[in-house]
Amino acid sequence: MSVANDSAPGAMGNRAVAPAWSDSVIDLDAVRAATVNRDPYPHVIGSGVLRGATIPSLRSDFPDIDKPGFLTVDEVALRGRFRQMVEEIESPEFSEVMSRLFGVDLHPYPRLTTIRKLSQLKDGRPHQDGTAKVMTALFYLNDDWSDDGAGRLRVLHGPKGFEPYTLEVPPTMGWMFAFLRSDRSWHGHPPYAGVRKVVQTAWVKDEGERQRKMKRNATAQFFKGIFGR
Repeated sequence: MSVANDSAPGAMGNRAVAPAWSDSVIDLDAVRAATVNRDPYPHVIGSGVLRGATIPSLRSDFPDIDKPGFLTVDEVALRGRFRQMVEEIESPEFSEVMSRLFGVDLHPYPRLTTIRKLSQLKDGRPHQDGTAKVMTALFYLNDDWSDDGAGRLRVLHGPKGFEPYTLEVPPTMGWMFAFLRSDRSWHGHPPYAGVRKVVQTAWVKDEGERQRKMKRNATAQFFKGIFGR
């Protein structure tokens, strides 16, 4: 497995810089200690992956987003600790940790990072992710959450509803969920409308796929702006 020499372009493009891990937002030791499961597909769940001292700044630096759906990092203003978090997620050091957890070399794959603040009731339906994705990691940034299950991501066994499920991930500050995409990688969350802050990064098969996804996302956001959905 290659070590920390990632030449593949990330979603930050030329803006990405090597993070100073001595003052990092992401706690790589907490990521390394995350629980790895293989049933019904390879996935990892971790807690406390955001350093506690950075959380107040992450709250204040989270982008001011007023539309639903995922936006690419090029569509929002990144600043402060939140910008640093994105840079760390897109770093070769993070790819190396995830490569070792999953036993798959992720370094050759470009990354597409997107941000969501607002969810709609139609979001979160059971899905696998598209075949262009190799792996996806989700980081949650909400201070608290209700206990009725709405908005909590579930590892599912198929496309027909939200049960049965293997585990449920609370979308609260510092929780991380990652999985390898496959024909079995069903996941989703019961309907929820409102603020649900999450950063998603996906390792995609090649730069062409990343560009196509960015273009499709921009088109979808354009029509949401016109039609309000």
